[in-house]
Amino acid sequence: MQFGICFKGFMKPERQRAIVRQAENGGFEYCWFYDSHILWRESFVAMAMCMEHTTTMRFGPCVTNPNTRDWSHAASLFGSLAMQSNGRFDIGLGRGDSAVRVMGKKPAPLSRLEEFTHVVKALVRGDEAQYGECPEPVKFPWAWGYDLPVWVAAYGPKALSSAGRVGEGLILQIADPGICKWLGDQAIAAGKEAGRDMSKYGIMAAAPAYTGPIEKGREATKWFPAMVGNHVADIVEKYGSDTDLVPASLTSYIENRRGYDYSKHGQSDNPYLDFITDEIVDSFAVLGEPEDHIAKLKELEAAGITQFNIYLDNGDEERIIADYAEKIIPAFR
Repeated sequence: MQFGICFKGFMKPERQRAIVRQAENGGFEYCWFYDSHILWRESFVAMAMCMEHTTTMRFGPCVTNPNTRDWSHAASLFGSLAMQSNGRFDIGLGRGDSAVRVMGKKPAPLSRLEEFTHVVKALVRGDEAQYGECPEPVKFPWAWGYDLPVWVAAYGPKALSSAGRVGEGLILQIADPGICKWLGDQAIAAGKEAGRDMSKYGIMAAAPAYTGPIEKGREATKWFPAMVGNHVADIVEKYGSDTDLVPASLTSYIENRRGYDYSKHGQSDNPYLDFITDEIVDSFAVLGEPEDHIAKLKELEAAGITQFNIYLDNGDEERIIADYAEKIIPAFR
């Protein structure tokens, strides 16, 4: 299993630089960033900075979307960062959540997500591509043949199908082994049905982790199931809660959900957390002493997870990264 960390854009730059150095030295392979340019600072600027302070760690947004930037601009950004880091750049891609909803816009249709994937991969590689209302095709004369890895974030059946058919990996914002296996199997099946070789397909579990007393861990990570619940609510609205298209264990916990405040997206002071129980937090995050983390991560690995990406959010990041480096990651090497 690989290990990653994920920043929101509120940490001071000097601390970010220190943390990426600590994480790389501790065995973490990936560093991801939220891409929500109104709620937090522009993520790609921070990525470029952190690339200069690492040598092996891979970087990318977790996740970007097809609606925030013009597609040639996005592809130029991706290709430039890939070149600057000597090929250490991936993207996580979704339909668009907080990055577009805080502006009153809607997420992109899956057809647009798939087209965006094909266009930006082609442009970054150096091929010619035409998109949208552009009357002329676009081609980067400076492109260097980089094959951009794309991880697609998905929960619903149609999004999982897109992830399996066009992505190199799947992003699941949850650390429940049973749910992860169910969702991952759907994406892999869709890829195989499309004739793709899925033997190297990546599946990421992105979730907060807290080492130490479980009561403190629950309090520090309670925001996370609420954020996931916001996505699940979209699925329930589309497919209903009584369906075999989505596992009941994923949809049942939002029955008492009252709403969601996007101005507090992914933050512990979001006012809509009262429906989150201890059982839900324990299921969705990775909590407890280091041996508890190892046990749950082994379950996730057996369920098909290839990368665990820790959402950093509680102010105790250096200690948690140190615990992973010293006590947890070695169990997977």
